[in-house]
Amino acid sequence: MSRSIHVLNGPNLNRLGRREPAIYGHTTLAEVEAMCRDAAGETGIVFHQTNYEGQLVDWIHEAIDLPAAGIIINPAGLTFTSIPVLDALKMFPGPLIELHISNIHKREAIYHRSLVSTAATAVIAGLGAKGYATAVRAMLELLD
Repeated sequence: MSRSIHVLNGPNLNRLGRREPAIYGHTTLAEVEAMCRDAAGETGIVFHQTNYEGQLVDWIHEAIDLPAAGIIINPAGLTFTSIPVLDALKMFPGPLIELHISNIHKREAIYHRSLVSTAATAVIAGLGAKGYATAVRAMLELLD
């Protein structure tokens, strides 16, 4: 099995650092990617962001077919609405960490029900952008 960890990001995360900094902070997606690579050490990271549901599904399929060692996914708004993303994630045989920068459970009620959580091995929420590095370290432990 490949030792690569796929870090997949959904809609609007390309706007990190500028989008609602009171909720999401000032860290950019490029800085998040660098944090993930640093935390991974020798383990390969495949890092993607898209604003399109179908592209996210295609990257999950890619992770299945390679196969990737694990997936860390921040599906953003698709967390709460996307059956196609959920169905694709349910096909992934390895560990899956759902990640959110904010604590979705402290936010408006629309953000309280994650479809993705039903397929996830673990969920990390509310640690800000640093949650990504935490997720990579947790994934490495799950893979050992």
